[in-house]
Amino acid sequence: MISFHPALFFIVGAILLPLVQTKFVRHMLLLGTPLLSFFSLLALEEGALWTADFFSYQLILLKSDPLSLVFAYVFVIASFTSFVYSLHVKNKGEHAAALLYVGGSLGVTFAGDWFTLLVSWELMAVSSVFLIWYRGTRTSLAAGFRYLMVHLLGGSFLLAGIVLHVGEGGNFYLTALPREGLATSLILISFILNAAVPPLHAWLTDAYPEATITGSVFLSAFTTKSAVYILLRVFPGAEILVWLGAIMAFYGVVYAAMENDVRRLLSYHIVSQVGYMVCGVGLGTPLSMNGAAAHAFCHILYKALLFMGVGVVIEATGKSKLTDLQGKNLYPRLPMAFFLYMIGAFSISGVPLFSGFVSKNMIVTAAGEVHRPFVHTLLHLASIGTFLSTTLKLPYGTWFGQAWKNRNEQRNLQIKNLPINMIIAMVLNALLCLIIGIFPTMLYQILPYEAEFLPYTVYSVATTLQLLLFSGLAFWLFMDRLRGTAAINIDIDWIYRRGAIWFYKMCNAVAFARSGLQKAVNSLLDLVTIIGINPLSFPSKWRRKEKKLIRYDPDNYRPPIGVAICSFLALFSLFFFVFVCF
Repeated sequence: MISFHPALFFIVGAILLPLVQTKFVRHMLLLGTPLLSFFSLLALEEGALWTADFFSYQLILLKSDPLSLVFAYVFVIASFTSFVYSLHVKNKGEHAAALLYVGGSLGVTFAGDWFTLLVSWELMAVSSVFLIWYRGTRTSLAAGFRYLMVHLLGGSFLLAGIVLHVGEGGNFYLTALPREGLATSLILISFILNAAVPPLHAWLTDAYPEATITGSVFLSAFTTKSAVYILLRVFPGAEILVWLGAIMAFYGVVYAAMENDVRRLLSYHIVSQVGYMVCGVGLGTPLSMNGAAAHAFCHILYKALLFMGVGVVIEATGKSKLTDLQGKNLYPRLPMAFFLYMIGAFSISGVPLFSGFVSKNMIVTAAGEVHRPFVHTLLHLASIGTFLSTTLKLPYGTWFGQAWKNRNEQRNLQIKNLPINMIIAMVLNALLCLIIGIFPTMLYQILPYEAEFLPYTVYSVATTLQLLLFSGLAFWLFMDRLRGTAAINIDIDWIYRRGAIWFYKMCNAVAFARSGLQKAVNSLLDLVTIIGINPLSFPSKWRRKEKKLIRYDPDNYRPPIGVAICSFLALFSLFFFVFVCF
């Protein structure tokens, strides 16, 4: 039976899209591509299905197993709902970039060797930057450039690690790596950079809020979760990931609680939620790694829903900051967006009957089972911060709340008509979040590792509800302090911004010093050349600064014979005097 590579449909779709002229055919291409890819997934068998010879190596372009399939399913599903959300976009280039981006993520998911992984990895980086640049603002162009530079640096680390690994006799096929060695360290750095592990996370919170409205929905789904997949594949049970993930989960919610821009707030929560997954990979038990895969599956859907919700607000109002939205009376005019957003918010907060509850608790429970109390506590604190910022602060400040500066300012705000496809996409994602939350077995039966987990126990539900209720009480008590403030929060991206300027100035200084040194060396070389060709012309040339070299001519420069005889007699007399006297 012929197996089609799921990524192939997206790559071919990106090539064909610019040739399509009619709107209907373009929509059919955008929606039909993920559907065809999904059907090809259902027909895949396990094993290496696509191979090719490459010099002395054998490439495995398509290798299918339960781990790759669970990520591929959600990547294709998320691409379908995201394309529904972006049907109103007229820019073919943005759609083509999104198609290539999804194709690259599927290439990573099914890569069976290091070379195929590297090519797919770089395809994701290069194609996704256009989802930022197509916004067309000065800040988006700058953020996209920083995004591209960081990811190309990460790709360089990956390439260097692969070359060292294979050159030292390591396996060319994609398997788990040893826990030590320079090659392993370089590859791990590349992976955790794409996973946005602090302090390598700032590219995400810098770039995602500057992307197009629909582009940020795509970006929220693929890059970091592809990194989680590859960490599960290559670094299961790495102890360093336990601590990086736990700190990451807490770090993200702290900054989210202070953030004013709605998309940057959600971007910090990508950092936090991916921290749960990274921690689950590091714990290395079947339950924790199932939890990492399940949470990635759920996170892609509810995070896309959250970005869709705030995207609707930005599309309708043109504003993205809480301080600009508070007091604008949006709820009566955008009620559907609010209710659908709240399904995503309840999901990310782990409220029972929503998808996040049945995945996040797997990782938290696994941390408790292996007796990691500090990690267990950090993950619970991150859950509290998530509920405060995404489920309470953001929707309250966006749809309700009072004006930030002047409580008596005009509450009315002109609302644009919204494309119906944006709401349809939100409905689809919201239904998936509810179905997974109510019927978690549908998700558990496709997870790759053997582990039993019952999400709806009395202890689990009671503990979660207690945390959420006390978090809600804290928000009510400190509402004025938790609402958005018109301020800039300093994060690691400060190094990208200011450090890049200093690096540019340093390069200019080095270039100026090099130029001066080159001029000095050229002058010295001219001097040596003059002395070598005609030593007697040097004084006159130095005085007149002549550019033409005058070669030695014995007829011009030979002194009179009397000068030579007098010089000899003088030197002879001097030597004789010294010899006789001393």
